[in-house]
Amino acid sequence: MKPRVSCAFRTGTETRPSPRDPLVFFRTDQVGPMITFTVDIQGRPRRVQGPPVDLSIPLHFDGPQPSSYGVPPASARAYCDGTFVGDVRAGGSCNFETYTLTPHCNGTHTEGVGHLTTDRIPVGEILTESLFLAVVISVTPVDPSRTVDQYPVGFGENDQVIDAVSLERVLSRWGAVPAEAIILRTLPNGLEKRVRDYMSGAPVPFLTPAAMRLLRQSGFQHLLVDLPSVDRLFDEGMLAAHRAWWEVPAGSHTVPSRDRSGRTITEFIYVPETVSDGIYVLDLQLAPFVADAAPSRPLLYALI
Repeated sequence: MKPRVSCAFRTGTETRPSPRDPLVFFRTDQVGPMITFTVDIQGRPRRVQGPPVDLSIPLHFDGPQPSSYGVPPASARAYCDGTFVGDVRAGGSCNFETYTLTPHCNGTHTEGVGHLTTDRIPVGEILTESLFLAVVISVTPVDPSRTVDQYPVGFGENDQVIDAVSLERVLSRWGAVPAEAIILRTLPNGLEKRVRDYMSGAPVPFLTPAAMRLLRQSGFQHLLVDLPSVDRLFDEGMLAAHRAWWEVPAGSHTVPSRDRSGRTITEFIYVPETVSDGIYVLDLQLAPFVADAAPSRPLLYALI
């Protein structure tokens, strides 16, 4: 298990300690529009400076947006009650809209174990902190014939998978880094990921349960992917990769241990080509929805 990354924030002479043990400290200073950090990683000071890279996909209501499972696109409609219209273009005094979206299918979102369980554990109760040391890796999905990993419903003829061996090979380049978050960029990394309808085109890559177990056993708590799901989109409802991550047995809808429910998955991100593989500071911002999943905004700060 990797050591947890701990932090305290200092502005001038004032220090606000983290509830975690003081393994790593962040000193923050405002430099114009940018924030800078000094980070101690295993006793080695490193400097962090913004502005950050936003890994979320902007959600354009009624415009181009990614989607999956044929769920209707996220939309915005001017509120109208017969006497008031919430659109200045239609004579209203202000813009006043109702938004309709399905977080799991309409863009960047973060989910917790409540995605699988009868106890609808809100993701906001799981993600109680937002700053983490993170590693970004790029991985090329492989044909199932090239892996020893298994999938409960088998592999399709054109499937592409991210298997444990591929992840282990890439992760070995970074050694023992106390990162709590891992960010996967699948290759190729076309811009169409930001607007793709995943019900058309080539099959969508997915992670094998063995790959998820490897990440879990490596000590990662937060997994971020540029895919609509870590699982095969149609897997007869088994969600084997999700279950491997949260250690929820097949067919169960109960959390085996509250200690195991602290992990999160963030899907539908996009990692720009300007971001190199490596170690970063992640600020995982979450909308305060009391739900198993919520729209999120992962911000990535470079170590310099």
